[in-house]
Amino acid sequence: MHLGINTFLFTSPFTNRSTRLFAQFRRWGFDSVEIAVEDPAHIDPKHIKAALDEHGLAGGTLCACFPPARDLRGTHQQQRDCKKYLRQLIEMMPTLGSHTLIGPLYSATGRAEMVSAQERRQQWRTVVKNLREVCAAAEDQGVQIAMEPLNRFETDFLNTVEQGLAMIADVDDPALKLLLDTFHMNIEEKDVPAAIRRAGRHIAHIHACGTDRGTPGNDHLNWAGIAAALRDIRYDGDVVIESFTPDVKVIARAAAIWRPIEPSREHIAVRGLQFLRRHLQ
Repeated sequence: MHLGINTFLFTSPFTNRSTRLFAQFRRWGFDSVEIAVEDPAHIDPKHIKAALDEHGLAGGTLCACFPPARDLRGTHQQQRDCKKYLRQLIEMMPTLGSHTLIGPLYSATGRAEMVSAQERRQQWRTVVKNLREVCAAAEDQGVQIAMEPLNRFETDFLNTVEQGLAMIADVDDPALKLLLDTFHMNIEEKDVPAAIRRAGRHIAHIHACGTDRGTPGNDHLNWAGIAAALRDIRYDGDVVIESFTPDVKVIARAAAIWRPIEPSREHIAVRGLQFLRRHLQ
């Protein structure tokens, strides 16, 4: 199990120059870096891979970002733009050494609306069709994709493990997996450990975050139960801290971080990593 850090805690956008963060990540003891690529033009995959190797870090997961212009259930133009963006990321992954592309994937983040049952069925069919195309591109590169259920305030489309499993069943492609995020699960799942066990072999990635978006462990989440559930399903994938602070303004606005939640982002990284090593490894 690799324990990693998502770059959104420290920078947005991530560019070639952002690799200066890697030395500190390694000193803190992280195994991997989850790079959030807002625009593929921002990075040279060979440069990023060389920097990862220099500091003994893995870049196993690549984080996709979904502003309104990228939406697999949106307008035809939004769908085209989103698929083009995802294909560009997928094509980078072998060079980066990344095995899993992660994110909500199915919709622009923040799109939450009340629609009719008929409209919901049509959106579902559209996303199934588009995800099959993305999965085909992933299989061509020997990688997989892990879609993330989000809480009700960030999407109306896919909030729970059960909905995620339904999408996996309809897409019916082995490249499609689940990313489960403890922050979103705390809001949407009746029983987080039970939901993890229900998802089982379909889980390809875990985001670890406090219930208030702060440090994993400095919250009221049932971490002992989560650790037991991950052991029960023999999960051995990456676990990445994905927390936010007001320091990175664009991400703070998107994630509704209006106040300091922890003393610093360094506190989140260091204390969070220490907690996860004690409880998950």
